[in-house]
Formats: sequence, structure tokens, C-alpha cells
Amino acid sequence: MIRLETILTPGRSLVNVPGGSKKRALEKVANLIAEQVPELEMQDVFDKLIAREKLGSTGFGNGIAIPHCRLEGCTAPVSALLHLDAPIDYDAIDGAPVDLLFVLLVPEAATDAHLELLRQIASMLDRKEVRDRLRAADSSEALFQVVLDVQNEH
Repeated sequence: MIRLETILTPGRSLVNVPGGSKKRALEKVANLIAEQVPELEMQDVFDKLIAREKLGSTGFGNGIAIPHCRLEGCTAPVSALLHLDAPIDYDAIDGAPVDLLFVLLVPEAATDAHLELLRQIASMLDRKEVRDRLRAADSSEALFQVVLDVQNEH
């Protein structure tokens, strides 16, 4: 099983991110990932995430979105976690605005292991106390640490 801390880094865990709109938040994600993972292009990441949203919103409810896509040139799963400075409209299933985005990019030839990662993220964010801890984190390190702690509790 792939563990979340192997695909998420403190540098890709950001708090107080200016959101503004769904498009702007995904742009921010794409920029962040392209800066940190040189083999991935910002525009590719952005286009693929937007294309995935057009199939159906990745807003899961309770202020959570899990934007995800398969990506050519991506050799291993890459994740990012953003807590926005203010909730944004995200067309989530419950209609609630979103302030936590847990992004997952997987290789084009995604496998069951990658689906398992998506399930892990969704079930972690399904717990109110985890969402509360993520929202209370006041730094990138603290946000990343919540994910580590939650992983180690299991």
C-alpha cells in the first residue's frame, strides 16, 4: 500500500492559500506542483484537472474537494494539500463551499494502488475530527503533520 506521506511533502502542503474561484484554486495547485516536480508542466496539470472537473465536480461535501487526474509524464503519484483562506464555490455534491483541497495526480497507466490512494484520502477526509485538525493547522508543516499523524493512527 502506498502511504500518503510518500507522495505529499511539507512544500506541497499550504495554508491560507488565496482561493477566489475553483479555476484559480486549481491554477494555484498546478503552479505549486510544477514548481516542486520539475518533470510536470503547469499547463498540463491545470488542463487535466479542469478536464476532470468537467466530467463531474470532485467536491465531496463537508468543504472538501479531491481534484485528481491521470497525467502523461507523471511517473509516480504526486499529491498536494491546500487549505484556502476562504471557502470557494466548487459545485460540490452537498452544495457547500470548499476550503480544503487534497490533490492527487497519478501516472497515465493508473493501477488499483492509485484507486486505493484515492479511497485512503476520501476516507481520511470523511472524518470530522481530521477535517477540524487540518483546518486548525497554522503552517505548512502543521498541515503536513496532521496527515502524518492520521496515517500513523491506523
